[in-house]
Amino acid sequence: MADRIFITNLTFLAGIGVFEWEKGIQQKLELDVEMLTDIRPAALSQDLQATLDYAAISQRLVAYSQAQHHDLIETLAENLATLLLEEFNIRQLTLTLRKPDAVPAASSVGVTITRPLEVKVDA
Repeated sequence: MADRIFITNLTFLAGIGVFEWEKGIQQKLELDVEMLTDIRPAALSQDLQATLDYAAISQRLVAYSQAQHHDLIETLAENLATLLLEEFNIRQLTLTLRKPDAVPAASSVGVTITRPLEVKVDA
């Protein structure tokens, strides 16, 4: 089953950037995430606890992003993907993180990553 729940254009300020002038400021970031999960239990029960809570996920993404400065957008994207896979019932996700004001001639720059849930097997 490959049901998808998505959040598009989550916009927030965070400390991001490798250059010295970026270290003390907050910059605008935009995030899209598409998460694979099974929505059937929620669809049948109409129970929010049986699905992915968009608000809780959005709040967690923003809180993590704002908790500390991140040098690279690549690192932040990877950390956010790992966080979601560890904390929520997600089988796989595709996350796009954009930094709109990074290059004057571009509307935005960023990364898109896809990560599956890696099941750890005890040896």
